[in-house]
Formats: sequence, C-alpha cells, structure tokens
Amino acid sequence: MRALLPAACALCGTVQDETVCAGCAAELLAPLPRCRCCARPLGRAAGPGNAPICSQCRYEPPPFDATLALGDYASPQDGTVLALKFGGVLPLADWLASELASRWQAASATCGLTPPDVLAPIPLSPRRLAERGFNQSWEIARPLARRLGVRAAPTLLARLRDTPAQATLDLAARQANLQDAFGLGPGHDVAGLHVGLVDDVMTSGATLGEAARVLKAHGATRVTLLVALRTP
Repeated sequence: MRALLPAACALCGTVQDETVCAGCAAELLAPLPRCRCCARPLGRAAGPGNAPICSQCRYEPPPFDATLALGDYASPQDGTVLALKFGGVLPLADWLASELASRWQAASATCGLTPPDVLAPIPLSPRRLAERGFNQSWEIARPLARRLGVRAAPTLLARLRDTPAQATLDLAARQANLQDAFGLGPGHDVAGLHVGLVDDVMTSGATLGEAARVLKAHGATRVTLLVALRTP
C-alpha cells in the first residue's frame, strides 16, 4: 500500500513511503546525552549509559521525576511538531508516538525504566481546542499508550483557565501564568500511580512542571514526561 501511495517527508519534502524520510529521522533521532530528569542536552562529552542529572535538577529538583525526549526543538527538527500542531498533519502524531515508544523500550532495557500506570496529555483550554480542532498532545498520547500497553486518560488533567501563550513570556512570567491553571479531572484518582505526561514540546518545563505538581499533590508517586522535542 505504501508503494502505491507514496508520501512526502514532513521535513524535507522528499517523496518516499514514510511520514519522515530515513535521512531526516536519523538527524532528528540522533542519540544525545541528556539529563535524565529534564532531558536538557548535556553535550556530547558526557559518558554513555545512564545520563547524569544536570546541575539545575540536582540542586533544584523539579516536580517531575524523569523526561524522555526524541530530539531538540530546533530547525529543521521542529518542522515535525509545527506541521502537526499548525498544519494538522496528524500522521506525524502516530510517527512521533512510534519513535517515543521505541526510545522508551530502549531506555527500559538499558536503564530499567518502568512503564507508567497511565498516560495523559497536557490539556488545551476549550477555546484553543475549538480553534485547533484537536489536541496534539492527545494525538501523540493515544497511539503511544497503545504501543506501550498502558491505559490512556485524555481527561486525567483539566485546564481550569485559559492562559496567554507561554512563548511570549519569560521564565518567571511563565511560572506565574500557570498557577492554578490545571486540576485533576472529575472522577480521576492518581493516588499511588506512576503517571506519564505527554506533550509535543518542552521549553522551560513550566507547563509540564505545574501539571506534575498537581498530580503529585493528588498522590501520584512518580511523574515521567514523554515529549517529542526539547528546547536545548
């Protein structure tokens, strides 16, 4: 079927039979030493195996416990999430989920990473969801949960209020902007659970950190972030 219906690579436009061509995928998915807590790049001088923790996470631990990221949110790799979020290229969500699942399985084999009990997306506000027509984080989380064999809960977190776009704010303003922005969704209980939070991009970590803080406040024992791209 793929041979009969070729696709253009979402990044470079090459006509072939994959959502992202092999060359672009190799560049996006190139192994890079990262902090095991926040996935910040540590530089290629870092040793192999279990990634160390960066100095910021060591001295100011965030509310989440670990982060898994595919690559950096930088050109041209950022074209994947930009095409998904703003171009509505939904097959990219399944491709990103597949690659995240592969990265998770590899980390499980080498670092003993245990799967979460439930996966949840970072929710959009009702206004933004209506404008876009879909939540890109849920589009990634749904097939990712299926590949990892865990439960997916689209309403585990609720967006309690709309907030200005984080990209327009500095770090202090981002953190203030997100206070009381999230709550546990009605009917959900995370006490004693390992929760996986899924998002397309992690920038400062303020959004994911606030979501993790809410989950921990409701009894979650561990929060792991699974993000497509991480701002270096």
